[in-house]
Amino acid sequence: LYSLKFFSFLGKDFYPKPTLSAKPGPVLAPGGNLTLWCQVPVPATRFILNKVGEVQPVQIQESSEFGAEFLFERVTPTHGGSYSCCYQTSYNEWSQPSDSVEVWVTDMLPKPWLIAMPGPVVVPGTNVSLRCHGPLGGMSFALYRVGFPGPLQYLSSAQPWADFSLQDFMAPGTYSCYYHTPFAPYILSKRSDPLIISWSGSTPQDYTTGNLIRMGLAGLVLLTLGTLVFLDWNRGRGCQV
Repeated sequence: LYSLKFFSFLGKDFYPKPTLSAKPGPVLAPGGNLTLWCQVPVPATRFILNKVGEVQPVQIQESSEFGAEFLFERVTPTHGGSYSCCYQTSYNEWSQPSDSVEVWVTDMLPKPWLIAMPGPVVVPGTNVSLRCHGPLGGMSFALYRVGFPGPLQYLSSAQPWADFSLQDFMAPGTYSCYYHTPFAPYILSKRSDPLIISWSGSTPQDYTTGNLIRMGLAGLVLLTLGTLVFLDWNRGRGCQV
C-alpha cells in the first residue's frame, strides 16, 4: 500500500486512481442485483459513485478505508449507464475518478458486426480471418456457417471482438456470429448480418447451397438416364412372358 502522507505532500492530482468493478458483471438482466466495488490503494474516509448524466453522486459511503461496495437491488434498464468512483482521504483531498464501467441492464444485447480480414474475397492458398465485433469486452463469441447445425467455432475474449481463423479451402460460404455473457444466466446478442466469403474471380454465393443444387442436378440426370434405360429395355422385350 502507498503512503498517504507522501501523496498528500504531492497534491490531489497525484493520488492513485481507484479501481471500479462490477459484480457479478457489467451485463445483467432486469430484476437482478448489481454491486459496484470501488477499491483504493490508500486509506480513505469517504467514497462517492458517479454516473454520466447525473448531476449529484448516485451513492455516498463513509469509512470502509480500502474500498466500498455500492449495491443496486432489482435493477431496471434505468440503472444502465457509465459509472465511476472517487475517494476522499483524511487530508480532505479527493482523488481523480476511476476508469468508467459501462453497465448494461437488458434481456438482449445488440447484434455484433462480422468483417473479413483481409477481405471477403479469398485468393486460393490464403487464409482468412473473420472478426466478430461487439460493444463489450469479456464476452464469449460463436461463429456460424450456413449448412452447419451448430457453432463452427467458439471463443472467449477480453476484447470487444474475437478473431476466427479459416483455412482457404474451408472459407467460401455464408457466415454469421453472436456473443453472450460468460456467466449464467446467459444474456445473448442478436445474430450479426450474414457475411458471404467467396473465391477470387467467382461470383459471391452461398457455396453450401450451391453444392446442394449441383448434387441435386446430378441426381436428377442419373434418374433420367436410369428411366431411359429401363424404358428401352422394356421396349426390347415386346410381348414376351
